[in-house]
Amino acid sequence: MKPAVVLLHSSLSSRNQWSALMAAHSEQYRFIALDLLGYGKSAFPTESAAAGYTLAHEADAVAATLASHLDAGEPFHLVGHSYGGATALRLARQLRERVLSLTVFEPVAFHLLQRNDAARMEIEAFAGSIAAAEREEDATRIFIDYWNRPGVFDALPDIQRQRFMSQIAKVKLDFIALLGEPATLDDAAQLGLPALVMAGRKGPSSTRRVAEQLAAALPNGSFMETAGGHMGPITDAEAVNEAIIGFLSACTADQFAG
Repeated sequence: MKPAVVLLHSSLSSRNQWSALMAAHSEQYRFIALDLLGYGKSAFPTESAAAGYTLAHEADAVAATLASHLDAGEPFHLVGHSYGGATALRLARQLRERVLSLTVFEPVAFHLLQRNDAARMEIEAFAGSIAAAEREEDATRIFIDYWNRPGVFDALPDIQRQRFMSQIAKVKLDFIALLGEPATLDDAAQLGLPALVMAGRKGPSSTRRVAEQLAAALPNGSFMETAGGHMGPITDAEAVNEAIIGFLSACTADQFAG
């Protein structure tokens, strides 16, 4: 049976962001790309969950969905981008006996940083500005332009702007979950699985800070810089996918050798 690889996307995205990766390498791997809650075809979190949203809610939903794709106890490789990367970290801790390897691209796990870290304080202010925005359009513009560059949101086709605006409520929950997560770098250090942490050369310093500290904390972790910025898995998919497959191939070879 081909190795199973679970793919988790970024905020304001969907499982479709991994289409190129899956199309190019489906003969080698059994990809399971999931829509995180509130994105793609996945339902918005229930009212009771949204009242105190956590990464545990997100990871539990992923685990429940995986039950219909994997046999009981079946191991899998785990890949996540941005918010999907932070969710992957949480899931790896919850299902550590089953996760064969972890690959994350600029995980927005800002809870791993010290509270007085400049990068964490920057993101807390950023999340606050999104929450305080009076209009969905303004909140969405703040979010999109931070991860890309100023003016990107306004340059998008109207249909795409409307789609992003319709999901900004979930983005606000994502930040509540991220900044409220109690896990620390010491918790990450308990993950002994092979891990690859990537960051784009043009990505923001805030996510590079998380990526570098996480890679250093993981006992079997390594750091890799790739082309593009924070949205590299979409804008520079060829380069990022090559790195992902190279890492998965090495992990698979090691596991067979073992």
